[in-house]
Amino acid sequence: MTGEHDPNTMTRRQLMRHSAWFGAAVGLAVAGGEVLSHVAGSSAPAAAARPTLRFAQISDSHLGFDGTANPDVVGSFDRAITRINSLGYTPDFVIHTGDLTHLATPEQFDQVKQMMTGINTPHVFTVPGEHDSVDDAGQKYRSVFGAGTRGDGWYSFDIAGVHVLGLVNTLNLKKLGHLGADQLDFVEKDLAPLSSDTPIIVFSHIPLFAMYPDWGWGTDDSAQALSYMRRFSSVTCLNGHVHQIFSKTEGNVTFYSGTTTAYPLPRPGDGPAPKPLTLPARELQAALGIREVTFNRGDRALALKEEMLQ
Repeated sequence: MTGEHDPNTMTRRQLMRHSAWFGAAVGLAVAGGEVLSHVAGSSAPAAAARPTLRFAQISDSHLGFDGTANPDVVGSFDRAITRINSLGYTPDFVIHTGDLTHLATPEQFDQVKQMMTGINTPHVFTVPGEHDSVDDAGQKYRSVFGAGTRGDGWYSFDIAGVHVLGLVNTLNLKKLGHLGADQLDFVEKDLAPLSSDTPIIVFSHIPLFAMYPDWGWGTDDSAQALSYMRRFSSVTCLNGHVHQIFSKTEGNVTFYSGTTTAYPLPRPGDGPAPKPLTLPARELQAALGIREVTFNRGDRALALKEEMLQ
């Protein structure tokens, strides 16, 4: 998916046409393979009163970051947790899609773990970002968050008729994300027994599609992993890493990049590299947030809603 002439690699013009960028609270829903969106405050797609499954995504908290782009990442992360606890219901689980810490120190891992114990949910799941494995291939991360996982931290579980995969594509990096042979074998065997009408949700840190390979925003062996998912009627992939809202649909697979609780990054192609953006305080809070996801049994659609910290 990331070759020089890869048809799935998006041009900047295509990227702008397909994306919903940060700066407004944007709701997204998948219906019949199409992405529907609405700005918060306008008419939203109808949702069932009692969804079968409700969860929240939080990402890129970068505890330990010290810079002008956000001088208080701990405070922002705390506000994100408060936003989850103010949803008006208890999510079935919460997923953190990586870069929990900025420098992968034991103190930073302990702090983020302690803060997440304050989330009102029965389960908190995580996948690591590259910042969580800067000097030890993720060993410190796994010592804190690796219970019940396999290999370098991947796992799966079933809930409310949905099959969920947590994948690790932030180790053995060259430029792009990488899953590796052992994890690809796990994905193939894990999905093989499932009925093709089972909804699949996949979490990873780096996107599983070629969002912007020049900045490493893609996974070099994701095409093989996705090939095991083509027979399923509904596949939703959620990632962090890019610090901004984005969506893309390829056949039965819809990809959603989530925003951050720490600091925004530039849009792909805006500048030579994805360096933290320093914004006025009000604009910063409008760029940070969490995501709600709901699912109703019998539907193919997963409904997503962005909740910004502003």
